[in-house]
Order: sequence, then C-alpha cells, then structure tokens
Amino acid sequence: MPDLVLLRHGASTWNELNLFTGWHDADLSPIGEREAAAAGTLLGAEDDLDLRVVYTSVLTRAIRTANIALDALGRPWLSVHRSWRLNERHYGDLTGRDKRATAEQYGLDRVKIWRRSYDVAPPPLALGDPRASDDDPRYRDVARELLPRSECLKDVVARVTPYLRDVIGEDLRSEGVRGGAVLIVAHGNSIRALRSVLENIAEDEITEIEIPTGIPYRLRLDQDLTVLTSDYLGDPGAAARAAEIVARQAG
Repeated sequence: MPDLVLLRHGASTWNELNLFTGWHDADLSPIGEREAAAAGTLLGAEDDLDLRVVYTSVLTRAIRTANIALDALGRPWLSVHRSWRLNERHYGDLTGRDKRATAEQYGLDRVKIWRRSYDVAPPPLALGDPRASDDDPRYRDVARELLPRSECLKDVVARVTPYLRDVIGEDLRSEGVRGGAVLIVAHGNSIRALRSVLENIAEDEITEIEIPTGIPYRLRLDQDLTVLTSDYLGDPGAAARAAEIVARQAG
C-alpha cells in the first residue's frame, strides 16, 4: 500500500518578517533551513517509510526544503517533479503586506476572512502590478488565463485536485511506488487543499487547520487511495506548538 507524506516548506524570510507571501518567491530563512534538515531526519527515522518520488511547487522555499530534507535523509538522488499547481495560495493585493499592520488597518475579522475563508479571495492585483507573475519564466508554459491575480482556498482546491488525481495519484498506484511512498513539499494552503480532498474534510473545518512548517505529515493509504491513518511524524507536542506559531502571525 502506498504512503503519502505532506511537508510544508521551512520558514521563509518573509515568514520571519510576517509578510503575506503567496506566489512571491521568498527564500528559506536560516531557521527554515534547519527545519528542512530536521524534516529529513524525521523522515529517516521512519524505518517503514520508503520514499520513491518527490513533488514540489515551483517556488524556491519548497524546492530548497525538499533538497535539504533529501540530503539529510540520504536520498538526494530521488526523482523530483515540480508544478505550479502546488504553489501557495495567491494573496493578491495583500502580497508583501505586513500581516499585523493589515489587521490593524482593516480589522482582524476582515483579515481573517481574507486569510481563512473558503470562498472569499483577497483584493486582486491590478493589471500591470509588478507583483504579478505574468512575465516569470517559470510560468511561461502556463496559459495566461490560469495564472491567478488572487485566490481563495476554493480556488486552490480546484487547481490542486486534477494534479493530485491525474499525476500524483498515478504515481501512488504505479508499480514503481507500490509499497513505497510519495513526498509532496508544498505550502500551507496547497497542503490544506490536498488534505481536504484526501481526508474529505469539510469546508468550514479545513480553513481552521493550521499547517506547521517543516514537520512531515504521513498518510497511510489503501489501494484505492483512501486514507487509513494520518499523523505528524515525531513529537506531537512539537507539531502543535509549531501550528500555534502559525496561527498567531496575524493575531
């Protein structure tokens, strides 16, 4: 039976500055690099976890987290696939804004709606805004109408689901992975989207789930990719504390 491991990238430089990041290509901070290495150590401590293939978004913080974790695990040779569909939620005009200052300006309730409601997106980027991804070479093969200018979690679920079903799902069912595991290194909201589909989590519940940085989440699946069990690796208390830090960022 295949296993699937979801890993949110380590803390980024913009996480440390408490800025809305989204599709901005922030790098890992030194703390994030340590978190990535620790994630690799946690993966290596699972004697019955045999990683066979890796998926990441096309954002640097996820790519580097995967690279550092695989080095720590001793499997830098694993096959890696990347897709924009695993990117973080696009925060639109909130991109680059300080979370606490935004909460003070618009009110905590409004910012919570922008951050965590299932179907309300933040204000979109205007045409020509330099924060847009239109001219970024990593998206040159993506149809322009697919590139978002703002997203809610519902939008992320819509772009993640076909990739999970048609690409990652095929790997999970393949002979090459059967009995092994697939690792996805992504972001808070793309992991929420994946979990909502895989674990059939209701809309009003998935928005409240905090995704800690740098702690692998293991899902044991049956042959139909139904989740049998799921939990964070390592100390459950550490995962809970890390999730609480994430929850406080705009509070």
